Amino acid sequence: MKEKIFDLDEISLVDFFGINEKNLNFLSILFPNVKLIQRGDKLKVIGKEKYIEEFEKSYNQLVELYFQESRMDEKLIMSVVKPNANAQKLSHTSNDILVHGRNGLIVKAQTPNQKQMVEAIDKTDMLFAIGPAGSGKTYTAVALAVRALKAKQVKRIILTRPAVEAGENLGFLPGDLKDKLDPYLQPLYDALRDMMPIQKLEEYIDEKIIEIAPLAFMRGRTLDNAFVILDEAQNSTRSQMKMFLTRMGRNAKFIITADPTQVDLPNNQTSGLKEAERYLQGIEGISFVYLKEYDIIRHPLVTEIVQAYQRNSI
Repeated sequence: MKEKIFDLDEISLVDFFGINEKNLNFLSILFPNVKLIQRGDKLKVIGKEKYIEEFEKSYNQLVELYFQESRMDEKLIMSVVKPNANAQKLSHTSNDILVHGRNGLIVKAQTPNQKQMVEAIDKTDMLFAIGPAGSGKTYTAVALAVRALKAKQVKRIILTRPAVEAGENLGFLPGDLKDKLDPYLQPLYDALRDMMPIQKLEEYIDEKIIEIAPLAFMRGRTLDNAFVILDEAQNSTRSQMKMFLTRMGRNAKFIITADPTQVDLPNNQTSGLKEAERYLQGIEGISFVYLKEYDIIRHPLVTEIVQAYQRNSI
């Protein structure tokens, strides 16, 4: 991995990057192979050398255009980065937005397989999104759930995970049951906090419009008019997976996200994911999307780490 620092001392950061860094977030979407970090009057770009060079070429053109126009917005950025994109294409880009998040954050599907997730859940009611850590499975799934709630396609969102690491040892953790379980559900809270105001999120949780709970709490329920996400599904047992899948009620959408390389179950237990993959392939209304290491949108090193483990796995 390489990195390059760009000086921003002659640029108005608010004018160039936008209020709440709206333009910077847009650039991050257009250049998914590099990581952009702005601190003060410096912009650090991290990635492979060829991708940094691609970004630098567009960046220099954008700075020149900024001084000509004394402003910067998504349309100007597109005119440089995607010069052949016509008005119809630009409009399509805007329609790809899943959620307008907090602080000007625009949440979109950023890779082909993430876009495939969006297309799949629009066509089917149950989606398995399977892939490595950092490939955007959970984040995209949560964005799709928030989109459905805002569009009033469902009445509630239910997010669940197996609390495998807790096992029989919850007692030693401080606090009540919620306090003990919350650490295992934290990634779901983090994604939601990106996508809606904190006060609104707290209201939805208090009113049970958004529910975040361990998988064991799903037993015996029928989930109607809901967008339901089972995260870290590779850590569900065979019986838990069957239990969860059969909770599906009327007007419900289910997304099951999993990373088969990170199973934390005891050695004597089989992951319910393997059985579900084998039994449910080909059933109308159920779709499978397999994300790869090139879908990873965390720090560029995460891709290298995943590939290194794949090369050396037995």
